Amino acid sequence: MRQKISVRAMVKQDGKILLARRATGRSSILGKYELPGGSVEFREQPNEALARYLNNHFSVGIETSQLFDVVSFIDPDDTDIQYVFVVYLVSLKAGESSIKLSPRYNKYTWQKLSNVQLNELTNSTQILLGLDDDEQPTLFHDVEHVQSDVETTSNDSLILYSDGGSRGNPGPSAAAFVVMNSREQVIADGGSYLGVTTNNQAEYQAVYFGLKKASEMGAQVVDFRLDSNLVVNQLNGVYKIKNRDLWPIYEQIKLLVPKFRKVTFSHVRREFNQLADGLVNKILDEQAGK
Repeated sequence: MRQKISVRAMVKQDGKILLARRATGRSSILGKYELPGGSVEFREQPNEALARYLNNHFSVGIETSQLFDVVSFIDPDDTDIQYVFVVYLVSLKAGESSIKLSPRYNKYTWQKLSNVQLNELTNSTQILLGLDDDEQPTLFHDVEHVQSDVETTSNDSLILYSDGGSRGNPGPSAAAFVVMNSREQVIADGGSYLGVTTNNQAEYQAVYFGLKKASEMGAQVVDFRLDSNLVVNQLNGVYKIKNRDLWPIYEQIKLLVPKFRKVTFSHVRREFNQLADGLVNKILDEQAGK
């Protein structure tokens, strides 16, 4: 079996994602919508390929890109080929929302996932969006609520990093968070020893502690950043929570979310979450010393 590496961009705008309809290609994809992207060339990095495709086929540049997922796919047209899709969350450069398509595509659209018709998508796109399942996930789920009467302060919009860890899984665990202002300056942090729990329970506790602190600080918009892809996808509704032990803390988090006007949960690599990770290890080390 041969393998091919391909990149795809999930470009978000106003709660919708960018899809483009193929004007060229084999019959199974012709006239169907897909996420922007294509094959990675020899000696080319995936992020370089992504930038190349968006520039060549959509005439837009990338402002930010963040690895979202890696998914394998067996091509039904040729079962000897296994595609490995590297999927990025992408934001476009300011002022480049005007898209100009190459001959590869004949139409583009911004669609909410709830409005997407499966028969209009390529097979691989259905899988990448999770729409091949009976229940549609909610990628890019921004929880928005009506503006409350809380007086706006300098802490109206906050960035939160959180982390949880268990030495043993299950084992001695701790959860911690770091609060930053819009200039990414640390303005608060905190954490707690949890006793014996699992890694996932500790990760959820960290989110809960962080949201409670943000609420106390009067925040209305919270940009949450975690290095646990599983927890991010569960909080965003992409994955179901099958572990019953996580349900109670998950429900507590969901009760806190309506206190804010907007909450987003995003995945970051561990090296970008060192402050919260360091607090977790400090708490565990202090507890071990006792």
